[in-house]
Amino acid sequence: MLNEKTIAIIKSTVPVLEKHGKDITSHFYQRMFSNHPELLNIFNHANQRQGRQQTALANAVYAAAANIDNLGAIIPVVKQIGQKHRALGILPEHYPIVGENLLGAIKEVLGDAATDEIIDAWAQAYGVIADAFIGVEAEMYKEAKEQEGGWEGFRTFVVDKKIEESNVITSFYLKPEDGKAIASYQPGQYLTVKVQPDGDNYTHIRHYSISDAPGKEFYRISVKREDKGVVSNYLHQSLQEGDKILASAPAGDFVLEAKEAPAVLISGGVGLTPMVSMAKTIVEQQPEREVTFIHGALNSNVHALKEEIAQLASENKNVTSLVAYSEPTAEDRAAKNFDKEGFIDLEWLKSIVPSNQADFYFCGPLPFMQVIYRALNEWGVPAENIHFEFFGPASQLEAEPVSASSAK
Repeated sequence: MLNEKTIAIIKSTVPVLEKHGKDITSHFYQRMFSNHPELLNIFNHANQRQGRQQTALANAVYAAAANIDNLGAIIPVVKQIGQKHRALGILPEHYPIVGENLLGAIKEVLGDAATDEIIDAWAQAYGVIADAFIGVEAEMYKEAKEQEGGWEGFRTFVVDKKIEESNVITSFYLKPEDGKAIASYQPGQYLTVKVQPDGDNYTHIRHYSISDAPGKEFYRISVKREDKGVVSNYLHQSLQEGDKILASAPAGDFVLEAKEAPAVLISGGVGLTPMVSMAKTIVEQQPEREVTFIHGALNSNVHALKEEIAQLASENKNVTSLVAYSEPTAEDRAAKNFDKEGFIDLEWLKSIVPSNQADFYFCGPLPFMQVIYRALNEWGVPAENIHFEFFGPASQLEAEPVSASSAK
């Protein structure tokens, strides 16, 4: 436990972290990868280049400092990050490396302002925070391994089917090479794959939402090809049926809650993947629960799994499917295969969703999520009924950092 003096010192640094947090975390990653290049096998290089990982870590450090006298307040965030750490293979021995380089970065960025007293206080605080992560993640590793069909670390899978779903999204059906059972999962969770493209010095790890209901003998991930995406381009261009790929057990805390309230699933682009899993699961497990599946895309050329959801809606009276195209093609207009031209907005949501007393789930590009988040808040949707998932490090949906209670 930290004494009152240490807590006071940590809390006194909060304004400094607000001002210099990203500078510190950017320097931290440069420092750590320089000293331990082997960790580049774990961290997402693209998120580093874009600054997303640095911002996410800065927000986490800020939250830890602000709540250092009540770390129980950040346990939900610890568990959320812990899910990704377990999926990536972050181990207890990695924490001293992170601590050493984080403290070094604080000292080097702040200079004389980072007194020995401040560095010592942060060293103590980091030890307490690291222990919290290690304890939470130990339980997650145990659960992943000991569950039925579970495993430890990364397991070899074979691409059973590879299906092009749109101009930019392809589905991969993955079956275990050993032919044994695979772990179940909660709809909304993701599978984490590890690849090493030819000529690359490092492995690359990515999380992809599982895009089918649980209970199958395979996992399906539906991957969007990103222009500069190392892993997505490798999957689209190089990985073929019959090829092998490594994956860790399903993870993630963005999951469908088994309530009776209507579920409203709102997605943009490839953000529909966890929603497909949720919609299909509701049909299988809660056939009386109302589902409204609302999807936004540029047009039908990039709209994946459209027929699958349309069929789900046509065969199940509890499912309604609606589509908004921001730039429909001439063929789209002729076929009248969408419900709204333009973006999903509050006015349209109010016209198609009977009430704000529903459970709302949404996922997609950050600007899309910011719009949906503001719309739901403006509509007065209770905070506990708003659930969302970021693809990549947690970002902000409003001016203030996302709180633990809303980062679901």
